[in-house]
Amino acid sequence: HVASIWKITAEVLAQSSVFYVSRFNCWITRSLRVALQHAKPCWLLDHFPIIMTSEGGFDFSLVKRNALLEAKGAKMPSHWKTGTTISGVVFKDGVVLGADTRSTAGTTVADKNCAKIHFIADNIYCCGAGTAADTESVTDMVSAQLQLHKYATGRQSRVITSLTMLKQHLFKYQGHVSAALVLGGVDINGPHLFTVYPHGSTDALPFATMGSGSLNAMAVFEAGYKDNMTKEEAMSLVCRSIESGIYNDLGSGSNVDLCVITKDGTDYLRNYKFLQHKTYQRVHPVVYTKGTAPIIKERIKLLKNVVVTEGDSMDMS
Repeated sequence: HVASIWKITAEVLAQSSVFYVSRFNCWITRSLRVALQHAKPCWLLDHFPIIMTSEGGFDFSLVKRNALLEAKGAKMPSHWKTGTTISGVVFKDGVVLGADTRSTAGTTVADKNCAKIHFIADNIYCCGAGTAADTESVTDMVSAQLQLHKYATGRQSRVITSLTMLKQHLFKYQGHVSAALVLGGVDINGPHLFTVYPHGSTDALPFATMGSGSLNAMAVFEAGYKDNMTKEEAMSLVCRSIESGIYNDLGSGSNVDLCVITKDGTDYLRNYKFLQHKTYQRVHPVVYTKGTAPIIKERIKLLKNVVVTEGDSMDMS
């Protein structure tokens, strides 16, 4: 057992010329720490100086290693880039949410008509930007919890309740759950609109945008927003903000989805507006006129000596 410990120790120490041992460093096992403190083989001390300290803190022993690998040409892993334009605005009687429908996988368009406006409750919907699996999972989880809460209390779900569930869950994972959300809904306290960042911070705003095309959409909001808008004015403003993201951001594209939430109900307008239409329509099937392709050689084979063998008929009883 001790021999295996020292073998592991030598492999670890080969990555760095200095090895820190601390009672407060959780990354070193207790058995290995005891072995280092009591055994201290001479060959190990000669080649790898060990600094014994009882101070805690952060460990940056891999920083030099990563810099060395990068200097030698190794390609370091990078984050996965995503693209979306989502937005929302509060009007006189409710909230309008909007989103594009392009789903990307790196530089590839994976889905041209995906749904980015997620159901939370009958009176609450949420637009998601970031990793599709994360946004779908988080919104489904909160939706299920709100439904159970509604059964237990016997009252309509509150927007602030869903906001609290979302922010607490995302804060717990410190941004590793890639879900940037625009949450909107109407409850007994009126219309509400919030933004939820992947790290768990939130904002309450009269209009909001998120995603890679958020700056383009925000420019439209700042130019056209006004208080106490009508439903039609709010829908037009949100639609134009999503169009701005689609036309100016490579990560956004395809169509515009809208979701109108009022105290009377929710109207989910899937593919509210089609953008980037094709300039031509292909006729199916394609009919070619005779003589389009020149005939170079022609051969006709007669079927006189062909024997057709039929199998037994299938028993249908």
